[in-house]
Amino acid sequence: MYWLSECLFCHNYVYRLKDGRLKCSACHKKTSIIKINKILFLMECYLSNISALEASKRLQISYISAKKYYHTLRVISAQICEEQYLYERAKMCEYDEYYYLEASKQKEKKAVFDAHNFLTFDYEGHIYTILMPSLQKYKQQFLQDNVEDAYIAEFHTFKRRHKIIKLSTYHNKIVDFWNYFEKHITHYKGITDEYFPYYLKEFEFKYNHSKESAFTLLVQNYFKEEI
Repeated sequence: MYWLSECLFCHNYVYRLKDGRLKCSACHKKTSIIKINKILFLMECYLSNISALEASKRLQISYISAKKYYHTLRVISAQICEEQYLYERAKMCEYDEYYYLEASKQKEKKAVFDAHNFLTFDYEGHIYTILMPSLQKYKQQFLQDNVEDAYIAEFHTFKRRHKIIKLSTYHNKIVDFWNYFEKHITHYKGITDEYFPYYLKEFEFKYNHSKESAFTLLVQNYFKEEI
């Protein structure tokens, strides 16, 4: 249970109404303590890499409801990442390319077309990612033109090269992010191509901030508008 002493929208004093809701003394917005506590609890779960399913069980709400809140938090995380990039991009940076393929598909020869390629930038300690275009739309054409074997061979060469990079430069901030991403993305099952960019930005956001600062940023951005 979170106890609120100030308005989440304008940060002025709040007081309790007879019906149990809180009302701001300045902006006069009324909020439900139960609803706010639910949202703040889900933020804590999200930042702790607890799945929406597990969070729904702990909070005793429907999975669909928890999933919608999680998607909203991922959208907010992505927006924060893009806003911070505008500030960070003036700094010196290093970058490298990376791919991600679900463990269940890694032994499938033609599953390489399902891999997610993204660039990872290190702006003096601040990580930023850009997802590259998917090769899925070219898969059928590759198969028709009988060039898939050449592409697959090149992809595995790329894969081996990055394995060497990971083993030899573990201290590198970019590689450290890759390891962080791989460790936590496995908690989520069946991520579709449509939503993968939001998961990537989720972990970029979490990696760049302590849990405390990430929580503060989510609260500030979530409650810009009335819930």
